[in-house]
Order: sequence, then C-alpha cells, then structure tokens
Amino acid sequence: MRATESLAVRAATRLPRPVVIGHRGAPAYRPEHTSASFELAIGLGAEVIEPDVVVSRDGVLIVRHESELSLSTDVATRPEFAGRRTTRDVDGQPCTGWFAEDFTLDELRTLRAVERMPELRPLNSAYDGRFGILTLAEVIDLARTRSTAERQIRVLVELKHPGWSAEQGLPMAELVAAELTRLGATGADGPVMVQSFEPAVLRDLRALLGESGPQLVQLVDDCAAGDRMVTPAGLREISTYAQAIAPSVERVLLRADGRPVRRSTLVEQAHRAQLAVFTWTLRAENAFLPAHLRAGDVPAGLGDAVGVARELLALGVDGLITDSPDHAAQAVAELAVAATA
Repeated sequence: MRATESLAVRAATRLPRPVVIGHRGAPAYRPEHTSASFELAIGLGAEVIEPDVVVSRDGVLIVRHESELSLSTDVATRPEFAGRRTTRDVDGQPCTGWFAEDFTLDELRTLRAVERMPELRPLNSAYDGRFGILTLAEVIDLARTRSTAERQIRVLVELKHPGWSAEQGLPMAELVAAELTRLGATGADGPVMVQSFEPAVLRDLRALLGESGPQLVQLVDDCAAGDRMVTPAGLREISTYAQAIAPSVERVLLRADGRPVRRSTLVEQAHRAQLAVFTWTLRAENAFLPAHLRAGDVPAGLGDAVGVARELLALGVDGLITDSPDHAAQAVAELAVAATA
C-alpha cells in the first residue's frame, strides 16, 4: 500500500506511513504561499502542501495566511492602495490593515509577496518582491502537475476565518464547494483535503459535497474549545463529519509544565475514534522548539527539528505539518528503515 494512499481507502483512518505536509510550502527557506515555496516543499519530501485560503472582493479563493495583507505582501508600500487601510473586528479582536475582501483578484495580482517573519528568517527577505499571490486553483494545478503514478501530491486547504468571511457576504463553504466541483477535485481520493478550526464550515462542506466528498480535518486550537474537542466524546463527535484531527505540537508533545510527554493519550484516543492525527506546526527555529531541543538562546537559531519530528512520530502521529519538510522527511525515512530492520 503506497504512502500517498488516501484516508478513504482503509476502514480505519491510520495511514500506512506518516505523511510530510509542507505548511504553506517550505517557509523556512522561501516566503510562504509562493510558487517557489510550494515547489521547494515537494522537492524536499512533502507529499502534501498546505495553503491557507481567504476570499477576494470578487469571490475568488486566494492563498494567504490571513485576510489582512500587510505582513505577507508589499501592500503597505503601494500609494494607490493607501485609502484601503482600515480597522475591522476579526473574531472579536480589532485588526488594522489591508484586507483581501476589499481587493479584486486583478488588484491582488499587482501585489508582491514578502517574508512574513523577517526577524526570524532574514535570509528569506532576499526573495521579497519576486513572487505574486496565487489562487487556490493554481496551487491545486501545481500539485497535479508535480504528481506522478508513484507519488501523488495532495493539497490540504485551510479555510481561514470562514464565519467572519460569511459576515462579509463571502460564504466560504459555498465558494469552496463550487470551486472544487469546477476543478473536478471533490472526491475522497482526489487531490484535495480541507481543514478548518471552525466545525461549522466542515459540516457545511460535508452537506454540500456529500459523504464521498473530500477528506476533512478538524483543526484543534490550544484553548478551552479545543480542550473539549479532544475529550473522548468530542473526538467521537468529530468522527461524524471528519477523518482526522490536527492538534498543535505542544498539545501532543508537551505537558502543561512544558516538559515532554512519554506517550500521548490524545493520539491513542483519536485513533480509537477512527481519526488520523496531523500535528502543527513543526519549525526549526529555537523560538518554536521545546527547551530540551533548542541550540543556544538566540530565537532565530536553529535547533533540533528532526528530534521533534522523531518524538512526534514515536507518539504515533500520522502526519507532520512543517515549515521545513526536509527535517520531517528525514525522520519519516528513519522510521521506515527502523520498521524493516
């Protein structure tokens, strides 16, 4: 059974081997959500690429980390768009900037991508301005182009703030269902999976596309609502509409005091509920690593990301959502070698 075989093929949702998921591409090395980042992720071993999706004013699904554009594009330097700066209430918090839903796709095409975390990834700033904004359709096309008979590249689409988007008159579930149908990408064994922190949009997609629709992943936040999701009852509820959960690395790997766990009951409980487990987000910088795997005290310094991946795999996770796919791919390869020894 191939590593890229879909969740739907097996009665249980455990994968034949863990998958490497390039989080917004390979943003440890190239600015996130750019064609270069996605292409590099695949080259470094990712079997799945993960774009975030927001909606333009004319209803096009575009690939950005958030609807607010100033951290990941050069919009703040564009005098022609100075008047678009505004403050909005996003998920109960005021946010000031430039928002995708105030721009048409043609206007968004004029913007250029920049490194979102230059203080931690200064080398990526060398690529500022080289790449434009992609649509979801273009990312799916990229995955299809890079797929072969031996290695299918899939797309794990994260729907960002769908409830808020609907309040702006842009119903994300309906737009995504229509776009995936147009692209012929609605099958459970097709090129697309969909994830969100908001259960309602996943349920809506299931209703719109049916039980044979794309695989769905329930993202789990590090908050009280997330705590309820990962109880046995919460996991059983998720299994009625999704095939996997995606908790944070911290929720799976660390205890409340920040020290590593020996065995994750969450992973075991999710598997008992017939749910696969993907963890987010594996990053190599010290700022994101557990204390015992950091190298020095500089936040931007690189620690032992392969070590984190090994610990997660030892706990039984089914996929690693990562900014550096090469580190996750190394750990998965080591696991495969150990299994045949």
